Amino acid sequence: MAVFAHPDDEAFSVGGTLAHYAEKGVKVVLVCATRGEAGKITDPTMTVTDLGQQRESELLAACEALGIPAPIFLDFHDSGRAERVRFDDPLALMNVDVFDLEAAIRPLIEEHQPQVIVTFDPHGGYGHIDHLQVHRATTAAFYSTGHLPHPPQRLYYTALTHQAAEGMARFGMDLDPLLYSVSDKSVVVRMDVAHYASRKKAALAAHGTQMGPESRMGQLTAEDRQMMEQRLLGGENFSLGGSRASVPRYPLGGLFDGVDYVMYVED
Repeated sequence: MAVFAHPDDEAFSVGGTLAHYAEKGVKVVLVCATRGEAGKITDPTMTVTDLGQQRESELLAACEALGIPAPIFLDFHDSGRAERVRFDDPLALMNVDVFDLEAAIRPLIEEHQPQVIVTFDPHGGYGHIDHLQVHRATTAAFYSTGHLPHPPQRLYYTALTHQAAEGMARFGMDLDPLLYSVSDKSVVVRMDVAHYASRKKAALAAHGTQMGPESRMGQLTAEDRQMMEQRLLGGENFSLGGSRASVPRYPLGGLFDGVDYVMYVED
């Protein structure tokens, strides 16, 4: 189970990993807290009357590209950023009690019984309030569902390495690499997803409102875009948020390495 805040979060951070495990026969459940209603349309050629509906359609197309089932939406609202912040929307994640968000995630864990849960790191990737809310609520849900007959065995966070954070800062992201990244020793799983690069690229492209010429990616030089794509498409990293299963080695060979009742062997 992967839990994120907005359509496109999944493609950037875990798209290759989701495609890998789906191809292995693992049941993949993608949970999206909002429909990205307060996002920025970065392609001026697009005419969008309902951004939430449009981004829902984009996420469905991205899931198809990755070979995973359609997502589950929690029906909260995007908080927005900068001039788009929705201070007065009670359903915007920034205004939602984190316990209410946790309460929306727990029944899905009970229903689907995931062995592994993946979500944002403690800094929410780059500090987005919605990412932070989802991180807090999903972490809490991992621990508050420990009483279930088949509780989740592992909790992983997406991990931004120092090198990757330096690259993002160089490409215009206003973040401190030492604050938002993790050390190499904190990376417990390194997923080589180069085999799924075409699927991940297609999933990213499916999010047309977010990947247009006015997006951060769209404004990169051809050289910088190629470098960024190599980082995005080649590998995905994870740190360990919690475990109820043994950790047979460090780093681990995959997200399910050492997890109980696994139906296949990690590569």
